Amino acid sequence: MQISTILDHIDSGYMALPEFQRGYVWNRDQVRALMDSLYRRHPIGGLLVWLTASEGAQKRGPGDLAPGIVKLLLDGQQRMTSLYGIIRGVAPRFFDGNSEAFTGLHFHLDREEFAFYSPVFMRDDPLWINVSELMKAGQTGLGDHLVRLGQFPDHKERIGDFVGRLSAILGIREIDLHLEEVAGPDKTVDVVVDIFNRVNTGGTKLSKGDLALAKICAGWPEARDTMKSKLEHWRKAGFEFNLDWLLRCVNTVATGEAMFLHLHDTTPEVVKNGVERASNAIDSLLNSVSGRLGLDHERVLFGKYAFPVMAHYLDRRGKLQNQIERDRLLFWFLQCAMWGRYSGQTEAFINRDLELISELDGGLERLVSELRLWRGGLAVEPGHFAGWSLGARFYPVLYMMTRVGMALDWGTGLPLKYDLLGKMNHLEVHHIFPKSLLYKRGWTKSYVNAVANFCFLTKDTNLQISNQTPESYFPIIEEKHPGALASQWIPMDPELWRLENYADFLSARRALLAKATNDFLEELSHGMMQQEELAVPTTDDPIDVASTPAIPGAIKDGAEEQLLLDTGAWVESLGLSAGNLCYELVDPETGNSIAVLDLAWPQGLQTNYSEPVALLIDEGPETLTAANHAGIRVFTNPKAFRQYVEQLLNLVPAGPE
Repeated sequence: MQISTILDHIDSGYMALPEFQRGYVWNRDQVRALMDSLYRRHPIGGLLVWLTASEGAQKRGPGDLAPGIVKLLLDGQQRMTSLYGIIRGVAPRFFDGNSEAFTGLHFHLDREEFAFYSPVFMRDDPLWINVSELMKAGQTGLGDHLVRLGQFPDHKERIGDFVGRLSAILGIREIDLHLEEVAGPDKTVDVVVDIFNRVNTGGTKLSKGDLALAKICAGWPEARDTMKSKLEHWRKAGFEFNLDWLLRCVNTVATGEAMFLHLHDTTPEVVKNGVERASNAIDSLLNSVSGRLGLDHERVLFGKYAFPVMAHYLDRRGKLQNQIERDRLLFWFLQCAMWGRYSGQTEAFINRDLELISELDGGLERLVSELRLWRGGLAVEPGHFAGWSLGARFYPVLYMMTRVGMALDWGTGLPLKYDLLGKMNHLEVHHIFPKSLLYKRGWTKSYVNAVANFCFLTKDTNLQISNQTPESYFPIIEEKHPGALASQWIPMDPELWRLENYADFLSARRALLAKATNDFLEELSHGMMQQEELAVPTTDDPIDVASTPAIPGAIKDGAEEQLLLDTGAWVESLGLSAGNLCYELVDPETGNSIAVLDLAWPQGLQTNYSEPVALLIDEGPETLTAANHAGIRVFTNPKAFRQYVEQLLNLVPAGPE
């Protein structure tokens, strides 16, 4: 079927997108590559469609389906959405994504390359042609372009070549794509979703939540948009959640169950009500977690899958009766987060915990008792702070203690509370012993990036301290702001501030951090912690930090770090973001760390409309594989990365595909 006919079918309602499909996720590089392949008449693969009766069919977007049998796209959404946006100049009705990915595509008549509009490099070159304008104008547009080019003497003799190239672009509309059809009375939504998942083995498969949402949208077409608006509300507040997570909360609130199948036969009215109730509960919980625990943004909010249980409890409770009940609920949440209660069999553990609070009276006590049996104890020991990197589970605990205690900034002496204002007052991670000096002494990354070597300071203070040793800057801080060091659990023996005593410093600080954390947990528990749990060691047992489970990746020495910083600074000089140094890849379901990427742009160098990229120096296959599975394009050579950036910005001609 010709591409132009497919687009006509989308307009007339004979072809649409099934409700269970995810939104548009392509970036500009993928769109450019698609158009280049079509221009050169390279194969781009066929389409898979589901033939089904329009009556009762659930599709994405506004408008009605055509009567009779319609075709719902199972494989080919990204390609057809891109082509529709370029050829029609607008997004299709079922569009859900970032239209910048296909807006402003241009073609250079001499170099025969596609690129997105850049006024600096295209404004004075008449050979750049807006592809969408050409497609919409058709043959008339071709003539207009030729007349315009004829005004430039240097190009008159090339008019014949240009006609052929413009015609090749216009001819893309008439390219035939093979349609594979899935049809028959046995092709239910469940069967088709299974087919979709099998076909899209290289992409993101539909989850159980996607299937549940598809069935919900059958009775409530606005369900997806309504829930996405809730997610956007929390995103603006600094928290990133996905539809599966929200649907899990809605499920526990509306049905009292963890498994999505309980939502399949729930009426639209119950689901609507459940979304509102769950959202209200989540708002309240985020206020408590931010205000009482100081976990005020996405990077430090761990234990997200405790929220479905807490939302269920809070919804049934109406409101928490007093401060003690609030604190105890937060105590349970922290215990779940610290020990990874939901990192494995999420549904099984949620169901078990929902069962424990089926009777509200005594529910929190039963939840805590269950955790104690499962965990074997609820106290924190010094060794728990022996992890390393920002992915360590006790990194958020350190942040929490900084926010809720009387931790003082070392530059101002002011408390580092969650409500500090001003761009220079946002908290930054500070390496107490400078990374570069530790690397020079031969310490490995697991020691250099140990959690016990982290503290949080304002940006301004972090810049002031820079690369000084504790031995030199600690006495100055203590003189200016007495007690500021101790407020951040710094051992006060000056001998421990020396570089040669770094291991002893880590050991002493872990013990101080464990003691402070247990004191706070006891305060939150209001008597729910047992005395024997509080009798934990006050000194740190010798622990080999390097032997703790390693997260693949991270910078290995000072020279590598400087190379990455220089690369980021170069990218920033071109008007782009400098990237995220030591970017942590996280499992969206469990919140567990997968890998640490040296330097990454997870939303692309041109945010949200170029592909995610990362520069990894001397990393092993585990890190490379993790980045690839996350859809991140990896560069292992700084020179190749710089060439990519220059091509992206049209600083140099693009190479062959």
